[in-house]
Amino acid sequence: MTTIHPEGSIDLEVRSGVLLIGINRPNKRNGFTPKMYRELGEAYTRLDDDPSLRVGVLHAMGEHFTAGLDLPTIAPLMQRGEKAVPMGLVDPLNLGMEGYRRRTKPMVVAVQGITYTLGIELMLAADIVVAADNCRFSQLEVKRGIMATGGATLRMTERAGMGNALLHLLTGDEFGSAEALRLNFVQRVVPAGQQLNEALNIAQAIAAQAPLAVVATRQNVLKALEQGPLVAMHEFISVQKTLANSEDAKEGVQSFIEKRAARFTGK
Repeated sequence: MTTIHPEGSIDLEVRSGVLLIGINRPNKRNGFTPKMYRELGEAYTRLDDDPSLRVGVLHAMGEHFTAGLDLPTIAPLMQRGEKAVPMGLVDPLNLGMEGYRRRTKPMVVAVQGITYTLGIELMLAADIVVAADNCRFSQLEVKRGIMATGGATLRMTERAGMGNALLHLLTGDEFGSAEALRLNFVQRVVPAGQQLNEALNIAQAIAAQAPLAVVATRQNVLKALEQGPLVAMHEFISVQKTLANSEDAKEGVQSFIEKRAARFTGK
């Protein structure tokens, strides 16, 4: 029988180059405590630092993804202006804040049921989101007298436009998977119970590709988004030169010639 820590835990499992990162506090709707948040940062850091890992999949145990922060345990940190994730680790929210690393490898997220506040921000900070059709989303910080500071104000606006973002940010209303898909907050909606398998299928498809090319492609998309297409474009030749001289690029050509699946090593 699995023991559930009263403060919750982040459980890890490795499957063929994919790191499954499981949010485990279902009896409290996976509300995040400082312990869980710290462990999440450690898990994201492990993904980036372990060369055998190529893709992460963030998911949750039980009926719900997360109700968000467990405010009674997190509030003292917020009042002191502190963060639960130690400096020097990869920030799960990928905000580029001073003292924190940014994730380089892809992250796929599977969400279900209640996906509030931090849950939305974690999925928007990732790369690809698969939602169960029973999701209940809400960015409800305004109902608690605080502001969303995990990236929702930035990424909801980026994905859906100012009016759509403010509609949900300023009312703190609850909306479903169809609305999240319409607003580009999620990429696929599947029947409840199938979200993790679908996320794993996507992650495994990514893991089968050349790791250096995957990271470079993701980084270039992020640069175009944050710094503009001209900045990203100016890296095309130098990045492609580096990739074209890699062992993986040679393997890609050889596998094409031999009409077989490529065996990439990330070198």
